[in-house]
Amino acid sequence: MYQFRILAVAAAVFAVASVSVSARAGELTIATVNNGHMIEMQKLTPEFEAANPGITLNWVTLEEGVLRQRVTTDISTKGGQFDVMTIGMYEAPIWGERGWLEPLTFGAGYDVNDILPAMRNGLSYDGTLYAAPFYGESSMIMYRRDLVEAAGMSIQDNPSWDHIRDVAAAITDKANGVYGVCLRGKPGWGDNAAFITTMANSFGAQLFNQDWTPAFDSPAWREAVEFYVNLVQDYGPPGSEANSFNEILALMNEGKCGMWIDATIAASFVTDPGQSKVADKMAFAQAPYKATRKGANWLWAWALAVPAGTRQADDAKKFIEWATSREYIELIASRNGWGNVPTGTRQSTYDNPQFKAAATFDEDELKAILSANPNDSTLNPSPYVGVQFAAIPEWQAIGLAAGQQFTAALAGDITVEEALAAAQAAADREMRKAGYY
Repeated sequence: MYQFRILAVAAAVFAVASVSVSARAGELTIATVNNGHMIEMQKLTPEFEAANPGITLNWVTLEEGVLRQRVTTDISTKGGQFDVMTIGMYEAPIWGERGWLEPLTFGAGYDVNDILPAMRNGLSYDGTLYAAPFYGESSMIMYRRDLVEAAGMSIQDNPSWDHIRDVAAAITDKANGVYGVCLRGKPGWGDNAAFITTMANSFGAQLFNQDWTPAFDSPAWREAVEFYVNLVQDYGPPGSEANSFNEILALMNEGKCGMWIDATIAASFVTDPGQSKVADKMAFAQAPYKATRKGANWLWAWALAVPAGTRQADDAKKFIEWATSREYIELIASRNGWGNVPTGTRQSTYDNPQFKAAATFDEDELKAILSANPNDSTLNPSPYVGVQFAAIPEWQAIGLAAGQQFTAALAGDITVEEALAAAQAAADREMRKAGYY
């Protein structure tokens, strides 16, 4: 039943483009995402190499959607291009179950029990850890307190989506380049589909019914996607259909977004005066909802894993132990300050008085992470585990297809009804092919 369906042409392109196979003993090729904390990790390459003579690091840094395609292609075809892969909670248990990843065990000083249970459990299969979290996240509201207060409004934890729309209308000032709300529009199961799924959850929708039939044709899905499209078209920036995390982060830091509902990890960036022009104006609140708070905020970790079959598994694990340790967090703090460390992984970070003093978002971030429940994320019972995805192999293809339809609806190329009908058809096709019914 389990297979990732990759177009032959795309696979050929990846094969031609991927020439950085680790050919020398001691050279680790690491596939990672182009997010801020990963970029910072690469800057510390000399630190790791100095402490581990004989090991050199070769980085392949990719945009999020490309990274997912590259590592999926490589591991499913046993391509052997990478010694360390950056993956998440979707891939780790599925690939671990199939023997595609090396189990991770570290020395006692690593203190695996310090890793937040939500992260540890989400990256494990049958009690065995298959990926170690570099940073973890949920989603929450990040907003300009100055704009909201100037409009005579406020944002409390878990406001209604209707209230978010009203605030967006009140603070939008297109003449001055300020937009009330910025939301993901770029297609992808980990991009717009991840955000829209959490929104739909809160409207009472679900990805699959109890008999595993897709549920995109439900009234709740239609209401949620219509709300999303209208909200972004009315109060979001132009070109939103191309925006993902990094694009919106840049807009937020320039002061062009009044609200952003996205990954909690962004809080450290938008409150950093070195990056953000509105760092001192930011405030936070728990995710909005419509009919239920279940599944209104996602749960994710970008984590490091070792593909089974690499000839350098021991060195790869040594790197992962270093990069996801408490000591690494302290190293970043010594260089960049406690407000800029990778978060969402270890309880000790949130217990640290220096972090509490530096990070104005610490309580909001941890509250969001602890409130996300992958085992109970929909109003009505569902057969799958996951908040913003269903933890089944077929979801990658289904989520991508759905995300493409949502982007087309946001761009005005098709109607919401047409988008959901196409998503339903694509999901039905994948589930039938896989033998669910």
